[in-house]
Amino acid sequence: MSVGNTAARVLVSIVAIPLILLVCYLGGIYFFAFVLFIGLLSFYEFILLLKNKEIYANVWLGFLGILFILINQYAYFFDFYSFLLLLIVLISASELFRNNGSALKNIGGSLLGIFYIGLFTSAILGIREFYPKVGDLYLRGGYLIISILATIWICDSAAFFGGLKFGKHKLFERISPKKTWEGAIFGFIFSFIAMIAAKLIILQFLSWSTIIIFGMIIGIVGQVGDLVESSFKRDSGVKDSSSIIPGHGGIFDRFDSLLFSAPVILLYLKYISR
Repeated sequence: MSVGNTAARVLVSIVAIPLILLVCYLGGIYFFAFVLFIGLLSFYEFILLLKNKEIYANVWLGFLGILFILINQYAYFFDFYSFLLLLIVLISASELFRNNGSALKNIGGSLLGIFYIGLFTSAILGIREFYPKVGDLYLRGGYLIISILATIWICDSAAFFGGLKFGKHKLFERISPKKTWEGAIFGFIFSFIAMIAAKLIILQFLSWSTIIIFGMIIGIVGQVGDLVESSFKRDSGVKDSSSIIPGHGGIFDRFDSLLFSAPVILLYLKYISR
């Protein structure tokens, strides 16, 4: 990584991280706009990856689908099963009026992008809105999202530096040649440390068993999410999903671990956590 690239990376982090944490704390429409930004930009970058494989997803129906999923998550107003049926019909029928590539691949790519990115970003929103908007209870969602993000950032950094220092055994060489088992283990261990620190500082309302489970989810599922996105990029022959963030790549690159972890965390909160 060049000096200029490193400087840009640090500068972006200094500016972006406080803004992201503030939006997480405030919640409401501010966090909704933030998640919508992640969803739409990630979907657009996913479309760019598909184009490299001569797959032409439906951009505008994709944007509308993700917008609907997030609005419905934020303020439920429509049965999701009915929406799913309507979306499949619209995307399939739209191929009658398009003449780019394979209709089967286009439909599949469109639906994969909408449901992979749309549903996973809606899970991020679901975590922030999990606690009722009553006094300090609503702030719990903000503290939880902040802790999850901080843990993911610490996990990524620990995996990178641990792999750099001790990495000898390749993790998934065909997908990400630089990632090692040693780095992944470092990331896993520091995910626990970060969540324990969050428990002591701002997550006192969560049980220790929940904290341990969340550390495991981020340490394992989050890193798997990073590998899944890397497999998309490698299949498309690119290093980054885009160059929209100086020194960091694309939005999809920056939030791949969060996208993959959020559904598992939300399901745990809804059906298992006490």
